[in-house]
Amino acid sequence: MVAASTPARQSWLRRRLPILGWLPAYRWAYLPADLIAGLTLGVIAIPQSMAYALLANLPPQAGLYAAMVTPIAYAVFGTSRALSVGPMAVVALLTGNLVTQFAAPQSPQAVQIALCAALLVGAIQVVLGALRMGFVVNFLSYPVLSGFTTAAVIVIVLSQAKYLLGVSLTGPAPPLFEAIHLVEALPRANPVALAMGGASIAVMLVFNRRVGRWLTRAGSAEVVAGLVARTGGLVVVSIGTLLTWLLRLDEAAGLQIVGQVPTGLPPLSTPFVPTDALGAIAPSLLIITAISYVGSVSIAKSLASRQREKVDADQELIALGAANIAAALTSGLPVSGSFARSAVNVASGAVTQLSSLFAALVIACVLLLFTPLLYYLPQTVLAATIVATVISLPDLELIRRAWRYSRADWLTLMVTLVGALLLSVEAGLLLGVLFALAVHLWITSRPHITVIGRLEGTETYKSVERYTVKTCPHVVALRIDESLYFATASALEDALLNAALDHPQATHIVLDCSAVNRIDLSALSTLEMVDHQLKAIQVTLVLASVKGPIYRQLLKSGFVARFGPERFYLSTHAAMQALGCR
Repeated sequence: MVAASTPARQSWLRRRLPILGWLPAYRWAYLPADLIAGLTLGVIAIPQSMAYALLANLPPQAGLYAAMVTPIAYAVFGTSRALSVGPMAVVALLTGNLVTQFAAPQSPQAVQIALCAALLVGAIQVVLGALRMGFVVNFLSYPVLSGFTTAAVIVIVLSQAKYLLGVSLTGPAPPLFEAIHLVEALPRANPVALAMGGASIAVMLVFNRRVGRWLTRAGSAEVVAGLVARTGGLVVVSIGTLLTWLLRLDEAAGLQIVGQVPTGLPPLSTPFVPTDALGAIAPSLLIITAISYVGSVSIAKSLASRQREKVDADQELIALGAANIAAALTSGLPVSGSFARSAVNVASGAVTQLSSLFAALVIACVLLLFTPLLYYLPQTVLAATIVATVISLPDLELIRRAWRYSRADWLTLMVTLVGALLLSVEAGLLLGVLFALAVHLWITSRPHITVIGRLEGTETYKSVERYTVKTCPHVVALRIDESLYFATASALEDALLNAALDHPQATHIVLDCSAVNRIDLSALSTLEMVDHQLKAIQVTLVLASVKGPIYRQLLKSGFVARFGPERFYLSTHAAMQALGCR
């Protein structure tokens, strides 16, 4: 018994702790690639993580702490070999919105709220992963996510504009009102901050979009060119900090700087969960949970497909939850997977998550030895790195394609976008989800039901409205292109009864169920009721092409016995032949 259970226990441990699978099998030949990727990743993550901490209205060191600790937690529990976990723009924005509801930016209270959010988000993700409930994020449709992402980018740019202008604004406001406040603040703009921020954005865009091509044309390897193109953030941070220090721009020009960044490894923290405020923060926590997971698992799956690997979506929830809990216990902030850093990780040749551990080591060295160098880092430069990073995220072409392809999807996207800009990104996302569900119910409650006939010389049945087909005078064949559930029950009833009334010579109605994937209790009751109504006018209902799982469910419920097993046929053609339509 013990011998039999040991392999099962080991299998369970490896499934829950994937590091036990890849670390013992690690080859020394992988080390150079993982080391180079880790060093590159760490260098790029330093300015990004500090910038995202400021976006979350937290001190910059919170981003460094999260960027150091969370990759270690993910490496233990994660199933992707290339995903880079840490602070991410949209999650930082959502965290910042939550923080400003209860505390002043960068205050001790703000830090405590962020730690509480990271702890609760992590706990929710671990529980959902353990219960294998990763499917719940499927309610975030692509139009909703696209509208949310576009709105989030606009809000992020607006939130960083005050640093680029070097001005202060009075309290948080809905995005469109914040834009108005920014326009009013233009006369007070700091020209030095504006010039340095604008130049930083321009340099980063050149790095992102041109430097890689220039180096490739000059003969550099594509991998090297791609890595150099990713260092724009480090370049502008270094130059901006050096200029500010040399010219003392903080004193001479009133330039806002990061200031003192504590030296040392992340301190342990004890998040306080305000039970009296849980109801108020719950919506924001759920949204951060969903967005964090959706972004991470989509990136992980994309990278895995390129490398012919598998990603366990439910285990990814647990890994991301562990990373967020680790951030909460080490003075960090909520985290997610980063596409940009993950792409750098892959381009650098990373083979395993050891590259993320090396990146964490680089950040640890900065925290221990080099934080004094960050004192003169201008906030306008950090804001510029955020703006230059996120402006490529929206897919504006999708808005046009959605209009041409599906007005319902376009409307869902616009409801999400406009709601986020008029109210808040959280409210916009919730509105989008509710609207998408309402549209789905409305569309499926009006299913496509058509009379079908046989194509000459085949056993294929098509709509009589679109094809030249053969029909049978005493049998009407209908096809419903939707599952049968409470929302479609009424349409099914109307279609069957109208078919009998419109064809007074018909003695049978064949219902083609080839497109039906589910029949719920409401639809089943409607089916039985309509069958009795049809019998009263001497019309017999016949079901064809019922799928195996549905038939077994109908058999178990007793419907088959009551309805009559002789009225089920494997195909519409078999039913028509049996009813004398030859």
